[in-house]
Amino acid sequence: MSMSISGKTAIVTGSAHGIGLAIARHFVDKGANVVFADMDEAGLEAELGDEARAEGPIRKFGGDLCQKLTINNLLSFTIDTFERVDILVNAARHMAVSDPLGVADDAVELLWRDNVLTSLRLSQMTARRMIQQASRSGDAGEAAIVGSIINLSSIAAHLTRPELLGYSVASAAVDQMTRSMAVALAPMGIRVNAVAFGSVMSASLQATLKDNPDYRAEITQGTPLQRIAAPAELAETVQFLASDASNFITGQILTVDGGRSLIDPVAAPAH
Repeated sequence: MSMSISGKTAIVTGSAHGIGLAIARHFVDKGANVVFADMDEAGLEAELGDEARAEGPIRKFGGDLCQKLTINNLLSFTIDTFERVDILVNAARHMAVSDPLGVADDAVELLWRDNVLTSLRLSQMTARRMIQQASRSGDAGEAAIVGSIINLSSIAAHLTRPELLGYSVASAAVDQMTRSMAVALAPMGIRVNAVAFGSVMSASLQATLKDNPDYRAEITQGTPLQRIAAPAELAETVQFLASDASNFITGQILTVDGGRSLIDPVAAPAH
């Protein structure tokens, strides 16, 4: 099977910055049509500019995907532009510190909404579109793969860091959501997988390192491969899960963390 995604159409959320941007750019480089979706419309404009206005494989969509109407608009925009959707990458995610004893702390609710509910709703509505287009085109049938959904998760789902209560709970929920949807959608030919990452240079990690340069050493010392991965490395893993090379893989949480979660020293950072 080939890792090619050439000619396929993908929606990548959280693609104005960081890992989401790296995935979306990588997909374009590999020949896919890509809708860059993010609530940061200014960030999308600054990153894409005229690229998204010219005829070609790149389009941008700005809006709050916590709203069901916005999700509908995103899907309609994608179909109107590229006629179909084959891949969804739920890369929009937030990381925040939460207080386990803070009754007034709304970080848990925020992370649940942004990292779990938004991905769930978008996945549900995208799956329906994938099923509809497969039925119209005659692609549906026994053993036919009609779409791939990839969620971004975190090794925080398996670590115990009280200050990351909300983020850890949301990450664990994304993992279970991935498994449940994989089983539910398998009969319709839609695969659902997740990438749980750790030591990857995300936008949030970049900001943290800017404020605390010594943090880099702490992370690398807690990572067997002794480095922080580039977002492009994560993008290649996501490409594998989006391609025909992984056609018999569904419901899996693929860990990309340089071995960080294998040793789990108590004092090490959770990035």
